[in-house]
Amino acid sequence: MALTVAVIGAGPSGLTSVKSCLDEGLKPTCFESGPDIGGLWRFKEEPEPGRANIYQSVIINTSKEMMTFSDLPPPAHLPNNMHHSEVLLYLRLYAQSFNLLKHIRFKVGASQTRQAKSEIKKDWVNFEVVCTLQPPVVFHSWEYRSPEGLQGKRVIVVGMGNSGSDIAVDISPVAEKVYLSTRSGAWVVGRVGPGGLPRDLIGNSRIDGLKRKLFLSRVNQMTEKKLNRYFDHRLYGIKPKHSFYAQIPVVNDDLPSRIISGRVEVKPNLKCFSGSDAIFDDGTIVHKVDVVVFATGYNYSFPFLPPDLQGKCGPGPLHRLYRHVFALGLTSPTLAVVGLIDGLGAVNLLAELQARWATRVFKGLISLPTQEAMMEDIKRERAKRCKRFTDGKKNPLLVDVLPYMDSLAVEAGLAWHVLLGPCTPYQYRLIGPGKWDGARRAILTQWERVHQPFRSRQAESGLPTAMISYGLIGLLTGATILTFCFYKNLHLNMSCFFS
Repeated sequence: MALTVAVIGAGPSGLTSVKSCLDEGLKPTCFESGPDIGGLWRFKEEPEPGRANIYQSVIINTSKEMMTFSDLPPPAHLPNNMHHSEVLLYLRLYAQSFNLLKHIRFKVGASQTRQAKSEIKKDWVNFEVVCTLQPPVVFHSWEYRSPEGLQGKRVIVVGMGNSGSDIAVDISPVAEKVYLSTRSGAWVVGRVGPGGLPRDLIGNSRIDGLKRKLFLSRVNQMTEKKLNRYFDHRLYGIKPKHSFYAQIPVVNDDLPSRIISGRVEVKPNLKCFSGSDAIFDDGTIVHKVDVVVFATGYNYSFPFLPPDLQGKCGPGPLHRLYRHVFALGLTSPTLAVVGLIDGLGAVNLLAELQARWATRVFKGLISLPTQEAMMEDIKRERAKRCKRFTDGKKNPLLVDVLPYMDSLAVEAGLAWHVLLGPCTPYQYRLIGPGKWDGARRAILTQWERVHQPFRSRQAESGLPTAMISYGLIGLLTGATILTFCFYKNLHLNMSCFFS
């Protein structure tokens, strides 16, 4: 009889968890409180209490080839940076392609989940996978839908993360004035990279990652210099104290133009209010403020879990999840948290690799270390995170994405491949458990899918200059770094690069 798994939530993390269960011969049932799949990517005109939402203008920061699941390339005609409605279309295609919908029970809320499981069969569930996030209900950016109703208003957006910057830009054409308050500033990058290609496909190979690891200080200097050529972050009042790779940057194409045109004015940290006046740390005051949007982060909770499990997975000890997936203190690994992670890139592949690893643990094909060993690993990971990121101590969800994905692949018994190209998700389907015969072709055709949306007008034939240049740079850089590593007697495990 197949082992059974309850999956909570039918967003990207939930869908890939259901598929991973099916791949391993497990029997999943997914409980979704809403009427449809998509999770965060299912736009809702009216916010649902206790659930995160997106605003009408959201465009994904990660390009389609980087946010795809590893065994389903996105349709070539979709734009490289998709609108949220197109992300949802891709998730529907994923669910339909692998026949996942029949395993999902809709309109089963968190409070009803355990009751629903009991109705099916008493104590029928062997394992659970949690794939849902629950922010608190506050006056917060999660309530924002569109600039409708903000015409002629004086608006302060508190927090210069990706959401705060997006909302400030979105409101600025209709508001009287938008003030963007930031405590620490941020590095801002656009979605469009050299030669007009998606920026996140450039400089994203394992050779580039190794170069950052060996020469981080120099790479930071070069990156910051390039960004300041486009617009001077100090002049614009947003230069942070941290270096570029020490914190996740803001991805926004329009913020510089809104600042230079005066539609968005950058302000320091918001200190307090006096009536309708806002007072900032530098003593400046904005009078007669109409609207304040707090884009200051989220808290997470799991109210559908028993109190003892909430204590193991809840907001306080999130850093006690082994490899960001398994809670410590359980007699056996029957609960996995998938998708509760943060890094520079899309969550899809992170969640997919977590789910593939977790289901193999459920099935008994992989054994976890002892509680003591897992705690030691968590301590080491925390120390690395605090050293690597400026907010690593404050944000226990942060990971260095590429090393983390590769380490999960190794834990799951997967091999990885392709040294010079961008690290797209298909690489994790080349060989090993879950091997997909189409992975090689997906890698070879990924640039074709990147180029197709640009072909609305026929131009001269030939490869894009940026693609040729970066291919040559990648080859030269790879040879240089490998030579350097050999010279310095750095023992690289080359089996990680080649199969």
